[in-house]
Amino acid sequence: MERSIIRIAEPKDAERLVEIYAPYVRETAITFEYEVPSVEEFRGRIEHILTRYPYLAAERDGRIVGYAYAGVFNERPAADWAVETAIYVEKGSRSAGVGRKLYDALERELSRQNIINLNACIACPETEDEYLTFNSIRFHEHMGYRMVGKFHQCGYKFGRWYHLVWMEKHLGEHPGKPDGVKWFSQG
Repeated sequence: MERSIIRIAEPKDAERLVEIYAPYVRETAITFEYEVPSVEEFRGRIEHILTRYPYLAAERDGRIVGYAYAGVFNERPAADWAVETAIYVEKGSRSAGVGRKLYDALERELSRQNIINLNACIACPETEDEYLTFNSIRFHEHMGYRMVGKFHQCGYKFGRWYHLVWMEKHLGEHPGKPDGVKWFSQG
């Protein structure tokens, strides 16, 4: 029987996470990065994120098959209750519920931190092509995100221009005086 868990990613997971991320860089316009980051750079990204936000890994039978994390949406303190979310799932594990499990777990962790607004910046084609489809947008819609904005032709990759869209989801009400945000590293 296949066993699946969601756990906190660790810097030592960097090599496997780069393996998952690399095809997104090399073969898609989902990320606007041109070069696959080194394992050392990725390790630094994980460590940096974990000081403030959750960085989660999905394992199936002891092997990482996807990851999701939250990052800074805006550095100004008035925006502490908002984050930017990201998710990457290995090709063979897409459409198997891994993304939903990761985002559900991420939302639970962010709620504990008193985060209210989730924002996703998603690459968007004019029309679907071999590098980019509307699947990320559809996934986020399925997860309860709604479209809030579009930046036109702001990313150039594979000899063509792509848009970016912003989608958002609120984890709760916006109280008159919100509880302070608890950084992830503070437990």
